[in-house]
Amino acid sequence: MTTVPPQRPPRVDPPRAPSYELGLLSALEAESVHIFREVAATFARPVLLFSGGKDSAVMLHLAAKAFWPAPLPFPVLHIDTGHNFDEVVEFRDRTVARHGLRLLVASVQDDLDAGRAVEDDGPRATRNRLQTGTLLRALRDGGFDAVFGGARRDEEKARAKERIFSLRDEFGQWDPKAQRPEVWRLYNGRHRPGEHVRIFPLSNWTELDIWRYIRDERVDLPSLYYAHRRPVVERDGMLLAHTRFLTLLPGESTRETLVRFRTVGDATCTGCVESAAGTADEVVTEVAASRVTERGATRADDRISEAGMEDRKKEGYF
Repeated sequence: MTTVPPQRPPRVDPPRAPSYELGLLSALEAESVHIFREVAATFARPVLLFSGGKDSAVMLHLAAKAFWPAPLPFPVLHIDTGHNFDEVVEFRDRTVARHGLRLLVASVQDDLDAGRAVEDDGPRATRNRLQTGTLLRALRDGGFDAVFGGARRDEEKARAKERIFSLRDEFGQWDPKAQRPEVWRLYNGRHRPGEHVRIFPLSNWTELDIWRYIRDERVDLPSLYYAHRRPVVERDGMLLAHTRFLTLLPGESTRETLVRFRTVGDATCTGCVESAAGTADEVVTEVAASRVTERGATRADDRISEAGMEDRKKEGYF
């Protein structure tokens, strides 16, 4: 007689506990939303710097999420050099209208006209550095004690030193040696009258994170961030857009080519890159292969010296 061995019951694994771990972009978004809410609860008069660039567009998108369905509890501020790309100004006005925002514009030209600033001359002149005085005047006139900026640590070595809550003294200056610890994401917003704090909700984001978020969230951007044909001038290893603000140097000539912008600033010092990336998904692929930050590749104002950005930040720059 054959003995049949007893059958083992099938193995049943215990149910797994659900995972509540956030993906990278969700974690970055949650951190930024927390920062916006922390500032709104801590400061009396915050303001959000909005240039119309990709980082400020993402920052505005995050701020809208932080306070939805309520409107933003603070205005947006554009420091206008007067040398903006037309596409950026059009995007700024369209975005402000769509969100019903209160837009404040501080103009470098107003400071020039009033004698508070002196414009450089010559074919390489730029108004970029003049923005600092205009920004500090706008903050002082508005009584703002917290200023949201779109700077990221991966952009430039001076910005890599910056805390998320960065104290500025009564003259708007930054001391990199006197920064406050931010252990366990605890932020210290204490400041004396006349001082203010720069807030950087995108500090921990990279350029690739920004573009993946733009793609996934369908964040609207100015058209010049995507491939388009434009006349350019090759100068100092960069391609500068040939606009009405740019004066050609002896021996320079223009050519038309397919380009896009990785960052947007004053039209006299912001370069573009040759690219056929016409969608956010294509830009993500392109940025993933890049080994140079957008400011390092296309911002002439960062090349004035090894410590150019840090020197400007100490004066009160963004």
